[in-house]
Amino acid sequence: IPPLAVYLIVAGVVGIESLGDPLPGEIVLVSAALLSSRHGIDVSPVWLGAAAATGAIVGDSLGYVLGNRFGNPLFDWAGRRAPRHFGPRHVRVATRVFSRWGVWAVFFGRFIALLRIFAGPLAGALYMPYPRFLVANALGGIVWAGGTTAAVYLLGVVAERWLSRFSWIALAVAVVGGLMIGWLVKRRTASMVERYAAEEG
Repeated sequence: IPPLAVYLIVAGVVGIESLGDPLPGEIVLVSAALLSSRHGIDVSPVWLGAAAATGAIVGDSLGYVLGNRFGNPLFDWAGRRAPRHFGPRHVRVATRVFSRWGVWAVFFGRFIALLRIFAGPLAGALYMPYPRFLVANALGGIVWAGGTTAAVYLLGVVAERWLSRFSWIALAVAVVGGLMIGWLVKRRTASMVERYAAEEG
C-alpha cells in the first residue's frame, strides 16, 4: 500500500469516527503505527500522527457544526441508527459530563471511547463557544494522535529487535499484557464517568 494511501485511510477513518460515526479509528491508527515500525516499510510515523490529528480535528469540527445546527434531533436519529452507541443512556451520560466539565470533557473525551464520538456533535448542541472548543479539540487530537502513534511505533521497533533473540510467544505475551493494561485503564475511566453521571442524576 502506498504511504499516501495509508495516511489518507487513517485520516479518513479517524475523521469519520470523530464526526460521530462509531468506526474503529483507534484500532486503525494502532495498526498503521505498527506497520510504520516495520523495517523497510516507507510509512512515516510523523506523517501518520499528523494525518490522525488532522482527521480528529476536522471530524470533530464538522461534528460540532452538525450538532450546533440540528441539536437533539440529530441524537434521536443517531440513536435509531446506532442504538448501541447513541442510545438514550449514552446520550444522558455524555451530556452530563460535557455540561459539568466543558472543554476538559472535549480534551479528555478524545481518550475515552464513550465520549470520543460525542465530542463534536454534543459540544455544538450545547452551544459551547467554537474557539474554546477548537483549542481543546486540537490539543486533545494532537496529544492523542501523537502519543498513540509514538508509543505504538516505539513498541514495534523494540519488538522487531527482540525477535532476533526471543520467540514470538514472548512477544505475544508482552503485547497481550500491554493491551490488557490499556483496556483496564480505559474501562476504569469509562466506569468512573458513568458513575459520576449516575450520581449527578
